[in-house]
Amino acid sequence: MLQQYTKEFSYNFRLASPVILGMLGHTMVAFIDNIMVGQLGTAELAAVSLGNSFMFIAMSLGIGFSTAITPLVAEADGEGNIPSGKSAFKHGLFLCTVLGVVLFLMVFFARPLLYSMNQPKEVVDLAMPYLTLVAISLVPLIVFQAFKQCSDGLSLTKYPMYATIAANVVNVILNYLFIFGKFGFPQLGIVGAAIGTLASRLIMVGYLWYLMSQHYKAREYVLRIKFFRLTKRMINKLLSLGFPSALQMFFEVAIFTAAIWLSGILGKNPQAANQIALNLSSMTFMVAMGFSVAAMVRVGNQKGLKRFRELRRIAFSIFLLTSLCAAVFAAAFLLFNEQLPKMYLDETDPKNLADNLQVLTIASKLLVVAAVFQISDAVQVVVLGALRGMQDVKIPTLITFVAYWVIGFPISYYLSMFTEYKSSGIWIGLLAGLTASAILLFFRFQYLSKKLIKAH
Repeated sequence: MLQQYTKEFSYNFRLASPVILGMLGHTMVAFIDNIMVGQLGTAELAAVSLGNSFMFIAMSLGIGFSTAITPLVAEADGEGNIPSGKSAFKHGLFLCTVLGVVLFLMVFFARPLLYSMNQPKEVVDLAMPYLTLVAISLVPLIVFQAFKQCSDGLSLTKYPMYATIAANVVNVILNYLFIFGKFGFPQLGIVGAAIGTLASRLIMVGYLWYLMSQHYKAREYVLRIKFFRLTKRMINKLLSLGFPSALQMFFEVAIFTAAIWLSGILGKNPQAANQIALNLSSMTFMVAMGFSVAAMVRVGNQKGLKRFRELRRIAFSIFLLTSLCAAVFAAAFLLFNEQLPKMYLDETDPKNLADNLQVLTIASKLLVVAAVFQISDAVQVVVLGALRGMQDVKIPTLITFVAYWVIGFPISYYLSMFTEYKSSGIWIGLLAGLTASAILLFFRFQYLSKKLIKAH
């Protein structure tokens, strides 16, 4: 019985692992920025956290919208229909480019809101110039996402990984040169981190396009794109899939962003501690995101082939593998909750010793709560991927809103602002929201997959 699921583990892992490494690459940009900026002090680390909180909301809308491309390309690939797949990608690329520009302008003009959000003034002053440059990088990032989703839909998951690795190398080198002013470069502090992020994202787009243009199957998609020859039917189809997918990701990212803002109300040290726990949790979440893409691609392929029993079996094998990985991460967070935060701050720095010790103490408590929600977080995102592969997006959007904003956020707000739980209370609310989302989405998948089998 169990073997019908475990026999898929090898292929699922091969398909998902490049996506996981690519996703981790995105998070590694933030991880590297945080570690390098953390050497400057807790105010600088909190400033990067606050600046990125605006970015995360914009990125969630762009990345969420771009996921509409993958199931359409995967279904066309399953059917062997290149014109249909290329049309989905071309229209998706156009919409992602427009969305990237719109999101950049929104973040750019929303920056003054930072001063009215009850955040520490020294943190906001540091965050403003950083946010300006990082906002520009939204355009190449979301264009990259369109190419990435097409590549994933064609089961060519390695190419986005290669592009992300190249981007990370550039980011590390430029961070080192500009944050600390090495080899005659100006010492720009956290603005140097923003320069590294912008340059790395431009390189990422160019390199992925080049890799895809060299592959016999992907070449058909990325060469000779008639960018402005668009049809209303395909634009409407992408909007009907992409807009709810963007909202799903927005609702989840927004509650984590709200956690950053609530932490800022508690002070710069709780905000820096929250950033450490959030950054570590983001890296484990990217593993689940990789399996979510594998679920979207494989379920999309089976839907194109109309093999609905196989669709359900394959989806369950991915759910099981994801849960096992999440259990390993949960154990790691529980065992090393005191050691992991020490990567971010210098314990021996006499100038910031008291601040650093307080940040490390709070962060270690947050990692215990993060350990508990590893499985909930992994299950909800991988089931969401399977539902996107089935092109079911509207009901899951409602589920994610209820789970995060009707259940999770009120708990976070009450426990952090009105009880002694403070920072831990914020994360208990996140745990409640993620668990509700996982349970409700799983029931939705059960209902839909059984319905497809019965109808066929």
